[in-house]
Amino acid sequence: MMYEKSKELLNRAEKVLASGVSSEFRKYNHPHALFYTHGSGSRIYDVDGNEYLDFTLSQGPLILGHSHPEVLRKVEEYSREGQLYAGQHIREIELAEKLNKLIPSAELMRFCLDGSEAVQTAFRVARAKTGRQKFLRFEGHYHGWLDNVAYGISTPGMEALGSREQPNVFPWTAGLPVSSREDFIILPWNDLALVERTVERYHEEIAAIITEPIMCNNGCILPKEGFLEGLRTLCDRFGIALILDEVITGFRVGLGGAQQYFGVTPDLSIFAKAMGSGYPISAIVGKREWMELIAEGKVIHAGTMNSGNPTVAAALATIEVLEQENPYERMYRLGRKLMDGLREAAIDTKQDLVIQGLGPMFVTYFGKKRQCNDYRDTLGNDKAKLSQFIAGLHDRGVRVIGRGLWYISAAHTEKDVDKAIQTAAAVLRELPQP
Repeated sequence: MMYEKSKELLNRAEKVLASGVSSEFRKYNHPHALFYTHGSGSRIYDVDGNEYLDFTLSQGPLILGHSHPEVLRKVEEYSREGQLYAGQHIREIELAEKLNKLIPSAELMRFCLDGSEAVQTAFRVARAKTGRQKFLRFEGHYHGWLDNVAYGISTPGMEALGSREQPNVFPWTAGLPVSSREDFIILPWNDLALVERTVERYHEEIAAIITEPIMCNNGCILPKEGFLEGLRTLCDRFGIALILDEVITGFRVGLGGAQQYFGVTPDLSIFAKAMGSGYPISAIVGKREWMELIAEGKVIHAGTMNSGNPTVAAALATIEVLEQENPYERMYRLGRKLMDGLREAAIDTKQDLVIQGLGPMFVTYFGKKRQCNDYRDTLGNDKAKLSQFIAGLHDRGVRVIGRGLWYISAAHTEKDVDKAIQTAAAVLRELPQP
């Protein structure tokens, strides 16, 4: 792979864009931020003419693959009628009716532009209904980049986190107001007994518990049996809102999200990413008794750009294709085949590669721990070796998210999976032995 043209464009971009990019994570591509020209199906192409078998799917949204023709057609057709009305339109109702039918908790909803603002809307609703101020969240879970959730996703090291009962938290970024640290209580994930003790002690302060139903952002960790059900029971007992952040799991693990997959219905939940095939749309959906506060105007939710024609058309088209083609069985099967193939390649090359996840998304990491159950477990993994692995894949035309997260789309094929396994085996043979 050659990256000379991307480097030239990055040098040009750095003169007008801060660090040459418009989102922090794009800086950390290999070997530097790259510039792309087009994508089609399971492939993406850069300005140097390099072709990549893409398992990043633009950090998850492209559940149908790049440039799905039906999505593009519907966006083009509806955009000809208008872009943004500062008013309502028929497709918005149709999309809401679709989510209402598919998602267990979606009795009422509002559309937003991204997951970060939808999360904050959920917090606002929970505070208003309960009269309490704090939310309980978990180490390593990502709920957007805004102030009161920009903690607990980085640490100087394992020992710095302190005790499980009273964890230390560290700001993810400079510039956070000191007061934002007072908005939440944080705990390690997957420890229901610890959550129960904490909620029993502080329930009069807690408006909501928010969690990723699968810890996708760090380790792709599944909930322990009974954990989500236990959170549901606790929230019912103490009148606390259970919020599921389904930004990643929504429409990826199934049409009804992780809440349908696990059979646990939250009070409020957040959908984004795969819902819109790369167009900027998200939704806060919830039970009527909670969402009525927005309906009545007691909780203000607004946004000039919300539910524009192109974004609503993209979401409708995406969901309709998923309903008609029902690619989930194949996505799970291909994901499991890829996971099994990577495991076999690791055994053959005597590498300490571990694969963990569900299938439509999973993670690869290097380390002695054969299974991670929470964020703390992930901190002992060999991040330097993972970076070598991801870079080696990239230089051979297989694109994977830098933290080791792989996504499967409806566009991936058996041949794509075979190629990925073969490429990974070649890279593993070149890595140092554990």
